[in-house]
Amino acid sequence: MSDPGTLGFYEEQASRYTDKFGQTPSRDLDPFLDRLSPGASVLELGCGGGQDSAHMQARGYSIDATDGTAAMVDAANARYAIGARLLRFDQITADAAYDGVWAHACLIHVARADFPDVLRAIYRALRPGGWHYANFKLGDGEGRDPLGRLHNFPDSAWLQKQYGDVGFDIVESCKYRGEGADGVVRDWYSLIVQKGVPA
Repeated sequence: MSDPGTLGFYEEQASRYTDKFGQTPSRDLDPFLDRLSPGASVLELGCGGGQDSAHMQARGYSIDATDGTAAMVDAANARYAIGARLLRFDQITADAAYDGVWAHACLIHVARADFPDVLRAIYRALRPGGWHYANFKLGDGEGRDPLGRLHNFPDSAWLQKQYGDVGFDIVESCKYRGEGADGVVRDWYSLIVQKGVPA
């Protein structure tokens, strides 16, 4: 994700954003972690305020916390000392390095044209049998929210096709209502997918 308006928002609003949203871990995090073996290696994309990575560390997982903006990386490390580092989605080059990839409310900012490449990079980064979680704001086409951030605003069928085309097995999905940082309550969609194990 390299949209200047979206990156600029997080650079400028990192402190306020972290104070508001960087307190408690995601409700979906523990159920996701329960699928992993103890001590598993997890890449977090878009770590934001760092609360999810801190929770994963506390549970004994090996965490690689990343975010696409330097200000968010600094905010996460100042609050939780998780060793977060700067990494945009288009910079993922790992090969079979992780047992899990956690991407809470961040792949929503990937332009639709770039989405397949990002999913392929996540797939490549996972070891066989590895797990990936992501959630998305549902909609009817790419656009910007009231804060000026780019969103892909997919529907569930489009998401399922994108993940399936890459080779992921969709193990669990859920549609729910949620409020974003822009204050808009809308439908969201979460997926837990798995990279297959060669026969």
